[in-house]
Amino acid sequence: MLILAATPIGNLKDASPRLVEALETVRVVASEDTRTTQRLLAALGVTNRPRLIAFHDHNEKEKAAELAALAAQEDLLVVSEAGMPTVSDPGYGLVAAAAALGVTVTAIPGPSAVVTALAVSGLPTDRFTFEGFVARKPGERAASLRALAAEPRTMVFFEAPSRVATTLADMGKAFGDDRRAAVCRELTKMFEETKRGTLAELTAWAADGVRGEVVLVVEGAAPRNVAFPDAVTQVLELVRAGTRLKDAASEVSAHTGHSSRELYQAALAVKG
Repeated sequence: MLILAATPIGNLKDASPRLVEALETVRVVASEDTRTTQRLLAALGVTNRPRLIAFHDHNEKEKAAELAALAAQEDLLVVSEAGMPTVSDPGYGLVAAAAALGVTVTAIPGPSAVVTALAVSGLPTDRFTFEGFVARKPGERAASLRALAAEPRTMVFFEAPSRVATTLADMGKAFGDDRRAAVCRELTKMFEETKRGTLAELTAWAADGVRGEVVLVVEGAAPRNVAFPDAVTQVLELVRAGTRLKDAASEVSAHTGHSSRELYQAALAVKG
């Protein structure tokens, strides 16, 4: 089978007994960084010396089919540098290839920077979206953030420490300086810190530089005061752009507060 294994994101004590057991027994490990995995084996006192196969962003497309075929013959453990494989880390292509071959895919759950940051952010956790790393190029970053301006769910982003201040400033331009957010850095490590405030406050705080691994959590947009006929128009515009009517009604409902069912029926009547 194919086994996706979550590894510690900082504190080594977060390694689960199942992770240690798997590392002690498997013969082959697909690793995002073989040097990191070797250090993990040593730190956990694992005596097994599995064959380590480098599996990262630069070779995932080439290796996916080969590793999926290997997983059909024997257990293959997949680990990333930290956290859960496939979540902003290599693994998606391999899982898809393994599933296509009928290989059993399972996971050893554990640490996740996404869920950990969300939990400590102090922002709503009932609905959230993970947006991965913010685009590096200024134009692309600004465009992607503008596209999220009306997103009602709490948003989680990864960002390099050197770009935190710039990204927070760009978020303020796209979302409004008064939007609440949290900067979570060095999660589970000795110097863990969560700084909460508005985007304007956090931008000023980050101006002198931010160190360590960083996760940004940003409050979702409040429902806009949009008249029902205007909301129906928005649904129809999304449909004309290629969105399914049901999905368009749900999307507009999320940021206007109008009933998704009523928007669907009204838009359907107009189309009819």
